[in-house]
Formats: sequence, structure tokens, C-alpha cells
Amino acid sequence: MFAIANQKGGVGKTTTAINLATALAAVGETVLLIDLDPQGNASTGLGVPRSERSPGSYEFLLGLSPLAECVRPSAIPGLSVMPASVSLAGAEIELIDVERREHRLADALNAPDSEARERWTTVLIDCPPSLGLVTLNALVAVDAILVPLQAEFLALEGIGALSSTVARIKKNLNPQLHIAGVVLTMVDRRMTLSQQVEADVRAHFGELVFGTTIPRNVRIAEAPSHGLPVLIYDNACAGAQAYILLASEFIRRRRNTTDEAAHEPAP
Repeated sequence: MFAIANQKGGVGKTTTAINLATALAAVGETVLLIDLDPQGNASTGLGVPRSERSPGSYEFLLGLSPLAECVRPSAIPGLSVMPASVSLAGAEIELIDVERREHRLADALNAPDSEARERWTTVLIDCPPSLGLVTLNALVAVDAILVPLQAEFLALEGIGALSSTVARIKKNLNPQLHIAGVVLTMVDRRMTLSQQVEADVRAHFGELVFGTTIPRNVRIAEAPSHGLPVLIYDNACAGAQAYILLASEFIRRRRNTTDEAAHEPAP
């Protein structure tokens, strides 16, 4: 399970969630995309009407509905979605006094009647642009985080806060949590600034940064208004091709991580 998270808004979290999920489904994986952002942009980008978003992630997180009622198939074969409604905006307050408030999502996903890890080969969670209780629930539930990072000025601003949060959660709530990778988005190599930001990010994060970068592309921006991932809207455009390459690199990295874990000596 992977959370796609960055408390900075407008960095391409939802776009990455939708199109990575679509690309993984296209190569035969079964994928669940959980929309945890009250804005519901991932739900919109997969064509889920607002009238059909309940029950969804809000009801699942609060224990009001089981997984089977909160998930529905998307138009993409192999890709299911748990949509978000505006009700999720109130979850931050409602969770404050709830028992095991940081573990609500993890407990629900691991419940006997859920079996999320058995039903889907990949679960992606699109997080809101904050480090509140909803995002915290996602980070406690997953194995790792993918961090989309915009290739523009101040791109690294706030990444330190996310890294500190990950370290605290790893120490106190989820020992296996780690950053699986950083994805550079909205890259325009014609601009010197974009090239410099990319160089700075790679110098700072090293091999954590995916080799594949997502270009600034008008077709990526147009696709959500049609309720489609860019891979369906215009498969031949540069943005779609970049997400196909990203999915391939994601699968390769995940396989290498699994192989390394399998070969680690037992304690």
C-alpha cells in the first residue's frame, strides 16, 4: 500500500495517483485508488459523479460502511475507486475524540471482511494537501509514501516537515513506513530554473528520485475535465507516455525492494 502525499498543494498528487493507477491496471494489476481528499479530485478524474460518492472514504474511515459498500469499479478495467465526498472535510474534527484515531484506516483495511491486500495487488491513497489526522491515517495504514514534487521555485519547501512527520510516525505508529520515492512533476527542461530545481532535488534525495519525470503538458491538465486519466484521454501525448514509464519504474523498484527484503537474514 502506498500513500501519495505532500502537504504542499498543486504539486500533482492527484494527477499522479490517477495516472499511475491507470498505468498499473493497464499492465494487468488490480488496483484500488482511495480518494482521501475532501475536494474529491481523484474521484472527478475517474469520472465518478458527485451524486455517487457516498458511501465512500468518509464512511469507511469513520466505520459507518464496510469496504464492499465504499468501493466501486471505474471505467478502467482492473481499477477500483473509493470516492471522496465533501463530508470528509469534517473528519478531522470527528476523529479527535475517537479511540485509536490514527489507526482508523489501517484497522478498517485490515479487518477480516476487507482483505484489501488480498483483493488488490496495489492500493494507492491520494492524500489531502495537509498533515492532519486524515493524512496521518493514510501514513499509518500504508507501507510507503510516494512524494510528488513540483519542479519549480520553493519545491523543497515543506519537504523537511514531511520527512520529520514520516520519521515520527515510523518511530511511534508504523515501523515499516518509508519514502519509496520522489516524483518530479511539471518539469519543463526548456527553463533553466526547472533544470536547476531538478538538479537540486536529485542532489538532495539521491536514488530516491525516480528517473522518470512528468513534463508540464496541456493534455494532462485537460483530462480531468473529461473525467478521464490522461492515458485514456490522449495516450500518445508526452504526459501519458511519462506516466507509462513511471509505472514501469515503480514496478521495477517495488520488485527490487521485495527481493531485498526476502534475502535479508532473519533476526
